[in-house]
Amino acid sequence: MKVSDFNYELPEELIAQTPIEKRDESRLMVLNKEKQTIEHKTFKNIIDYLEPGDVLVRNNTKVIPARLYGKKETGANVEFLLLNNIEGDIWECIVRPGNKLHIGTKVNFGEGLLKAEILEVMPGGTRKVKFSYQGIFNEILDQIGLMPLPPYIHEELKQKDRYQTVYAKYNGSAAAPTAGLHFTEELLQQLQEKGVMVANVTLHVGIGTFRPVKEETVEAHEMHSEHFYIKQEDADKINLAKKKGKRVIAVRNNIL
Repeated sequence: MKVSDFNYELPEELIAQTPIEKRDESRLMVLNKEKQTIEHKTFKNIIDYLEPGDVLVRNNTKVIPARLYGKKETGANVEFLLLNNIEGDIWECIVRPGNKLHIGTKVNFGEGLLKAEILEVMPGGTRKVKFSYQGIFNEILDQIGLMPLPPYIHEELKQKDRYQTVYAKYNGSAAAPTAGLHFTEELLQQLQEKGVMVANVTLHVGIGTFRPVKEETVEAHEMHSEHFYIKQEDADKINLAKKKGKRVIAVRNNIL
């Protein structure tokens, strides 16, 4: 299957640059494969398409402010994107400009609040980086880090929590599971009152979200692994629903 088969034109003026005030009033396209119909709805109308006993599976990962802008000891500007906590204060990072950040290079972020040293060039061009700091790492990230927005978003995000789902819980993602951004606490409550079950998984979104597909065919593209976790109680909900013949609906990227 050729990658070019998936090419389509998306006018830039149709890409929203700021989040809608009420999350559940965003647009919802409903595709009925059997009837071959398309309906244009509002996201809160999703309650009309879910039935009692269905299980809605959502990703409760939490995005960290993983984009860092700093300076090399030479004064040159650099950009880091934290991808994966390997161990302790050692992270896998995307770095720019990559050809200027060699093993042993040292970088300062936030006027020295956070320091980094390149330890290794990893497969695919990412870097193994060791950070040093005084205090608590996540608090420093909250102070100097930025949310890693998709490249097609050019507006500055004024409220960091708008790039989190309302049920985000476990730190670790380099990007948000974006389909879940449209749920509100009220809508989730209405779904549960209707009898729709909710199951959680934790999948930390990684480099695959940012890495372009450079191969000519889909099959030749190497996917980056991502860390995931599911509790037994959530697995039991899903398995029971399947046993009863109920639907299991996964909240995946921009698709339900």
